[in-house]
Amino acid sequence: MSEGASYASAGVDIEAGDRAVELMKEWVAKATRPEVVGGLGGFAGLFDATALTSYRRPLLATSTDGIGTKVAIAQKLDKHDTIGFDLVGMVVDDLVVCGAEPLFMTDYICTGKVVPETIAQIVKGIAEACVEAGTALVGGETAEHPGLLKADEYDVAGAATGVVEADEVLGAERVRAGDVVLAMASSGLHSNGYSLVRHVFFDRAKWTLDREVPELGTTLGEVLLTPTRVYAKHCLELIQELNDGDGRPLHAMSHITGGGFAANLARVIPAELSVRIDRSTWTPAPIFGLVGLLGDVALPELEKTLNMGAGMVAVLDPSAADGAIQALAARDIPAWVCGEVTATPGGTVTLEGAYAK
Repeated sequence: MSEGASYASAGVDIEAGDRAVELMKEWVAKATRPEVVGGLGGFAGLFDATALTSYRRPLLATSTDGIGTKVAIAQKLDKHDTIGFDLVGMVVDDLVVCGAEPLFMTDYICTGKVVPETIAQIVKGIAEACVEAGTALVGGETAEHPGLLKADEYDVAGAATGVVEADEVLGAERVRAGDVVLAMASSGLHSNGYSLVRHVFFDRAKWTLDREVPELGTTLGEVLLTPTRVYAKHCLELIQELNDGDGRPLHAMSHITGGGFAANLARVIPAELSVRIDRSTWTPAPIFGLVGLLGDVALPELEKTLNMGAGMVAVLDPSAADGAIQALAARDIPAWVCGEVTATPGGTVTLEGAYAK
């Protein structure tokens, strides 16, 4: 008689999942806040909501996202401890643009086969990025999907919740003609457009990840795996510094992700106004030019796919621009005025001129 079927024979190793939890506990314990109740292992993460009683009218904000096909680069390089920054950045920096403080986050990892050490490295990166963002990692889930994913394949997603005072929400209704647009430098490609990037470098140019690229000063793989810059904590501090008074000169923010600079900035521009962006105010990192050159990618296609060197944008009164640039520089975030809001109806964002060489 043949042996009966089991979960293990179907490809799911529960014991490996348990070992992964044990390995990740050290890192999750570091990504906490005083409001977190209990520890890892419960069915749900608990957060003490009495912290919100000090708010006049608290609004909860929520966001969810993933890393996209950048995980394929991590898998090829067998380096898994940095993509957590990509996940956290994609999620919490969507919250901060409305002025919300990210309070807590959960993650979801699905893989073809649970390798405890790999899962622990992924969670390590997520936890370290949560610490940098000032948010707590209160729980998550690891799922084994044999037959759906290969043994060495995985995908990662997450969700976060934040809070903001109702009368302090940033957005299009605050934007005025004459405001300036302040760009904050990205760390590189961040976590968007990797389907195009991978197609250009691997399918068209036939490059390998270990290729030394003089224009980049390192290997292609090193640059492609550069973690996303996490802006949340720095942006919250900037908001508090500038808007702690009656003037509130910081009016809106935009996270430059999929869709590029123009499309994302347009989401916080009212229909009765428009924006002009001067490309000559910055020089995109060499990786952006290489994607365009090797893939024969037209500039409009590049700009609607990649961040082109600006990962976060603030719209503010011109009187506050110099102070904002100095405050961000003190946090090691280069920033510059790149455009202005005009009284032209349409709610459009137009990029003009050529990028600086």
